[in-house]
Amino acid sequence: MLGERKEGQKIIRVKSLSPSTDVGALAKKVVEECKLIPPSRLPQVEQLLYYLQNRKSSPVEGKVEKKEKRTVKPRELTPFEGMELNEEASITRVDEYVELLYEGIPEKIRGSALILQLARNPDNLEELLHNEAALGALARVLREDWKQSVELATIIIYIFFCFSSFSQFHGVVSHYKIGALCMSVVEHELKRHDVWREELRKKNKACESAPENGSLRRDQDKAMRKYQGLLAKQEQLLRVSLYLLLNLAEDTRTELKMRNKNIVGLLVKVLDRDDEELLVLVVSFLKKLSIFLENKNDMAEVDTVERLARLVPCDHEDLLNLTLRLLLNLSFDSGLRGKMVEVGLLPKLTAMLGDESNRQVAMRILYHISIDDRFKGMFVYTDCIPQLMRMLYEHGEEEIEAELISICINLAANKRNAQLMCEGNGLKMLMKRALKMKDCLLMKMIRNISQHDGLTKPLFLDYVGDLAAEIRAEEEEEWVLECLGTLANLTIADLDWELVLKEYNLVPYLKDRLKPGSAEDDLILEVVIMIGTVSMDDACAAMLAKSGIIPALIELLNAQQEDDEFVCQIVYVFYQMVFHQATRDVIIKDTQAPAYLIDLMHDKNAEIRKVCDNTLDIIAEYDEEWGRKIQSEKFRFHNNQWLEMVESRQADDSEPYLYDNDNDRTDLFYSADGITPADGSVSPDFFGDLQPQNGDLHHAGDPGDVFDQTSSSPGRPATAYGFRPDEQPFYQYS
Repeated sequence: MLGERKEGQKIIRVKSLSPSTDVGALAKKVVEECKLIPPSRLPQVEQLLYYLQNRKSSPVEGKVEKKEKRTVKPRELTPFEGMELNEEASITRVDEYVELLYEGIPEKIRGSALILQLARNPDNLEELLHNEAALGALARVLREDWKQSVELATIIIYIFFCFSSFSQFHGVVSHYKIGALCMSVVEHELKRHDVWREELRKKNKACESAPENGSLRRDQDKAMRKYQGLLAKQEQLLRVSLYLLLNLAEDTRTELKMRNKNIVGLLVKVLDRDDEELLVLVVSFLKKLSIFLENKNDMAEVDTVERLARLVPCDHEDLLNLTLRLLLNLSFDSGLRGKMVEVGLLPKLTAMLGDESNRQVAMRILYHISIDDRFKGMFVYTDCIPQLMRMLYEHGEEEIEAELISICINLAANKRNAQLMCEGNGLKMLMKRALKMKDCLLMKMIRNISQHDGLTKPLFLDYVGDLAAEIRAEEEEEWVLECLGTLANLTIADLDWELVLKEYNLVPYLKDRLKPGSAEDDLILEVVIMIGTVSMDDACAAMLAKSGIIPALIELLNAQQEDDEFVCQIVYVFYQMVFHQATRDVIIKDTQAPAYLIDLMHDKNAEIRKVCDNTLDIIAEYDEEWGRKIQSEKFRFHNNQWLEMVESRQADDSEPYLYDNDNDRTDLFYSADGITPADGSVSPDFFGDLQPQNGDLHHAGDPGDVFDQTSSSPGRPATAYGFRPDEQPFYQYS
């Protein structure tokens, strides 16, 4: 999220402007007197003056219809005790003020305060810029004396801050290395603050241990007053220093230098303060930094979210808005989203949905949190879902804003959330609006609700007809996709799918959409899933088989064999169809589906293998011929795996020998066809000589067992893999 670019502004009041004024002459005078406007802008100045001259006065002067974002600026510098000035500075006496910078601390404070008066007027900056003696003296005093006087450091940094407010003056601030000096000032002041707090803690502890001791109580009160006075001055210095750094950070190269000096760590440390103006500045700075990955990672390491959590909610409107926008930038990181939930921001953000000025930002953060499945269920324990449903209802026929519908789609993927959405007439309202407006995103939300088993699925029985009526070639594909996906999720036992398919003539549509390239892949996939759902019904499965859908599915399988999702869903359709006698016979006898399933039996995708195995097991149970083929393929694949492993070991010269003598190695092979090897090397007596070391005769043929041949060669290892169809092992020796 990109932060706003700050712009400096100087208001020129043209009091003499009247209908008879010479606009051209006045424009030249304005450009001559205002050094900030280059001569090249003379035509624009003339145009503005002409506009002002002919402008009609507004009936409500100064009324702003749209609320603008307030710019974050430091508070006016308040004079510290003992440094009030009764004189007004003059630009012609700058040299006198510079002379004061060579005196003691009080004179330096007075001289720099007078120069500050001048610097706060943008008209004087150009003049001061050319006075290198003044700027050099100020930089020297700041470098040498900033630790001796907080007031002096604050005033001089404020002078350079005035320059930093304009991009064209950043060069002079960098020339005197004021930015690096400000970093040192901030770091030092934060360490001093830690020391003050530790001293205060000790005095508080001593007072608590002896509450009757009046002297300790007075010391504590005195220390507290001193701490508060020091804190006020320090926060003024921190605010001006950090604002100067924020202005310089407009240049990303300068920002990178700050990052290398741990600017993020310093800013996050300041978040523990209570001064709202200082916090506004710090959060603005962090928000600007957070758009870069490296800075965001730094924030993740120093508990930024934990410190920001206490600022939500807060009474300061600007601070709250900036904090939420910073959290939004950080919420793009999964780990930081987890932190937000962990520190209890979820209910706080939900409460922000009722705040008109912060609703949109809060909703965007909640949307990011709702992306993670691990957090979806936590929304149940807030009043977020009732609020979102109320907001959906209040939209009427207006277009729903993207953030609102997006978070609803995400949350609907959780079962408990879906149940909350359907409470009362929730589903009825959603369906009515979606069907009336043909709102694809709202239907996507309904589709997510429909995927959950339990209380919500039966509620969809009333809308099956409405959804089926939308599945037509004339409708937009995206809309049909969502309606079809919702129907495909309705695995309800009481639903008469045969009646639905006939009444709305869906079979031709489903068959046409199975052709590769007939529609977008997403829609074709939903058609396959829909066929899998309706195939649970015996009559539907028979109807689909007669219509020629099975060859169409095989053709689609060939076209989409690289897409695991397509393959898995098509195999699932076959799995559903082999349960029914009519479709089972068609699949086994009239199609090549079993052959394709055998090819997919050893697919790298575990889900595909699982569905294939289950389908083939049913086919093998009902058809002996295919059963033998399936069993033979399983043995062939198993033996091939073992042979490849043995060959790879033999080919690897670097592999240490497993045995001292090759003649002592015994390999056991299992044959799927039960053929005895030609060399006749297996002795019938040998089976009696082998005893498994684990003492379990039943597992004599298990892969990996080591046998002892007690008759001739003790300890000869034998490796076993595979079985014959009759469970008899086949041994071969080398």
